[in-house]
Amino acid sequence: MEGSLHHLPARPAASESAPELDGLEELCAALENGAGVPEILRAAARALEASLVLIDPSSAILAVAARSPSEERSLLTGASGVEMLELRMADEVVGQLRLRSRTHAPVPAARLVVARTLIAAELARVRAPERASEEAATAFLRAILRREITDRDDLVARGAEVGVGLEAGAAVIVARAHPRAAHEEGWQRRMLVVAERGGRAAAPGTLAALVEATDPESPAGPSDEVVLLVPGADEAAVERATGIVARELEASLPSLRFAIGRSRVATDPVDLHRAAHEALLAANVAEGDESVVLAFEETGAYRLLLASMSEHPDELRRFYSETLETVVAYDEQYETDLVATLETFLDANGNVAGTAQRLYTHRHTVRYRLERVRELTGLDVGSSDGREKLSLGLKAMRVLGIPPRRGPADEVGAEGGRVPRDPKDRG
Repeated sequence: MEGSLHHLPARPAASESAPELDGLEELCAALENGAGVPEILRAAARALEASLVLIDPSSAILAVAARSPSEERSLLTGASGVEMLELRMADEVVGQLRLRSRTHAPVPAARLVVARTLIAAELARVRAPERASEEAATAFLRAILRREITDRDDLVARGAEVGVGLEAGAAVIVARAHPRAAHEEGWQRRMLVVAERGGRAAAPGTLAALVEATDPESPAGPSDEVVLLVPGADEAAVERATGIVARELEASLPSLRFAIGRSRVATDPVDLHRAAHEALLAANVAEGDESVVLAFEETGAYRLLLASMSEHPDELRRFYSETLETVVAYDEQYETDLVATLETFLDANGNVAGTAQRLYTHRHTVRYRLERVRELTGLDVGSSDGREKLSLGLKAMRVLGIPPRRGPADEVGAEGGRVPRDPKDRG
């Protein structure tokens, strides 16, 4: 929302106003005078005869208007009688208002609607410069990911415009999250704030933004991820920043599962595009391995496919399509675990008994799933050529950012992953 609220309609005299709107004059005056968010909230508390807490979309407390510390704690913990009201401007959530009546009587509905609207409008106005800064940071990081800026001086100048110094180089961190339990709306915004705070704790000039980092044309489709640009050539500082980001995210958003990838330091800003792909690859591999944090140096053989992803992505997609795409689609359609079984089988050096033990299932189930893989792909894990192609297909899947389905298997003939044991298998 641009501008300010200095031109509100003239307020009617108390005798002319509707009774349910009485008490809002002080709130309107605070807005007109630019009193600031804390004073505006105190005026709203008096108008509503309620204790209030104002919270931004990242769950940071902006202002409190409570009669006592214990009342404040009740509001923050959502105790009995506390209402949690979302504040919106158009389709954007700008904050949350927590309220508890001081009179034990409901706040007049019309008065509450007007107060909520005025507070939301002021929050949107105050946050306008912040949003503009965020949009600039997002545009810059997106340009790096898409290799839209190739000149070193231009990169350094554009970085300076958004407050990040790139003369000595930088590294990239990609943080991705998936819900594993019920979660609050707007968690992406909170994830951004928490990740940026963690990054800046180790590297003060860190830049962060929610960026559509995955190639929109890839089989995995686009996904919103927090991308952090950590300035400087200190590998240890980047490692510390990654660790702090991971701890802060897990502590602040326990209902989410994270995969965080870290690139090497790009000492020349021109190589930031490469660093971004390294971090993305590490996040993809971490997600597939159900790790939380993974450095590019720790991705092993996956590193060999990074050049293909950067220079020949169509070839990588084609190879994935020719190997594992039908298996992934089968898992999604029938809620089976063929991909996970194949991966575990290859990790167990082709040992069926070892695979069954790791998956807590029966050997017959493992054999059944591997046979389904052969039928779907035409590749037999019993041959060295089949194993090699399927192994590379799994790596291509990770590099493309396609996580396998995780969950209980229910194949025909497998009885939910359990097969009756034959007499010869007993003992």
